[in-house]
Amino acid sequence: IPLDQIERIEILRGPASSLYGADAIGGVIQVFTRRPGPGVSGRLSGGLGSDDTRTVAGGLSATLGAVALTLQAGHRQSDGFNATTDPSSFIWNPDRDGYDSNDVGASATLTLAPGHEASARYLRNRLDNQFDAGPGFDDRTRTTLELWQVESRNRFADTWASQLTLGEASDDSVSSTAFGEYPFRTRERQYGWQNEFALPQGTATLAVERREERIDEQAGFAVTRRDTNAVVGILQFARSDHTLQANLRYDRSTQYGGQTTGAIAWGYRLAPQWRVTASYGTAFKAPSFNDLYYPGFSNPGLAPETARNVEGSVHWSGQLGAWRTGARAVAWYNKVDELIVFQCDDAFNCAPRNVARATLAGVTLAGDVAWQG
Repeated sequence: IPLDQIERIEILRGPASSLYGADAIGGVIQVFTRRPGPGVSGRLSGGLGSDDTRTVAGGLSATLGAVALTLQAGHRQSDGFNATTDPSSFIWNPDRDGYDSNDVGASATLTLAPGHEASARYLRNRLDNQFDAGPGFDDRTRTTLELWQVESRNRFADTWASQLTLGEASDDSVSSTAFGEYPFRTRERQYGWQNEFALPQGTATLAVERREERIDEQAGFAVTRRDTNAVVGILQFARSDHTLQANLRYDRSTQYGGQTTGAIAWGYRLAPQWRVTASYGTAFKAPSFNDLYYPGFSNPGLAPETARNVEGSVHWSGQLGAWRTGARAVAWYNKVDELIVFQCDDAFNCAPRNVARATLAGVTLAGDVAWQG
């Protein structure tokens, strides 16, 4: 996703399968694309760099009454450098390996009434990327990423907010080498309905989701599709100096069956400057289509990874004159069963396998300092 299309990036650390489903064992990185701002505004940027790198990007945003629109586009190109430095390598090719990328994005939001709005978003990026796979051929991969989403946000009452979404992402990739062309096309469609209810001292959220994954049937995979249906419930409470959140989610896949995950997290403010937290959560990671069915290097008998994570933290924040400061220490212990690892035996037969168990543990120390904003 081109940086000029991104408004912000948020990072959620820790197990989050009870919120987001498969693969969220260690955390979630959320990328938010740009949305319209008030009034009419535009932006234009360009750049030059080493290896004959050139960039240009621009966008226009307008809010006119009940309608808000954005349109943005960008181009990035570089002649690059030689991707292989060892002439004795079998993939050696003494050429420069660069790339060419073009993107366009648009969004529209219509406010139907106070508390009710409908929106649509679209993003497309095409990347032509060169690499080395042998002498005498200009090896390259052409990848087109395309996604769209429509959404309806409705506040039906002071205590009830609803969000309905439908979206699809496609990844169309063709690698051209001296050995032939290797096309891959994946498509994922998602449906979601989320409802949030206000409680006397917190909120309750109930959501249902469906995800449909498809890959190109010409790729030679034994299975080319799977569907996952999920339901998730979230409770959040805040009282005095205590906060509490509990999540519970159930995913049912046509490929790997059912998975139930949950999490509970508690926070307590010891003093105005001190806060402690503790949490426990479970998560899982589904084997990919490559893990399960890639011809010659797969294992259709793989089970999903499962994880149990315990975490505790101490936070401090304070004001030292004009300086606003903060510090935190987070300790975590994550036990993963059926970890998927790619292994080769003595005869060089290679495939992913479920390792019995793995443990990930550590401590994160962080500090923040701000001066007059």
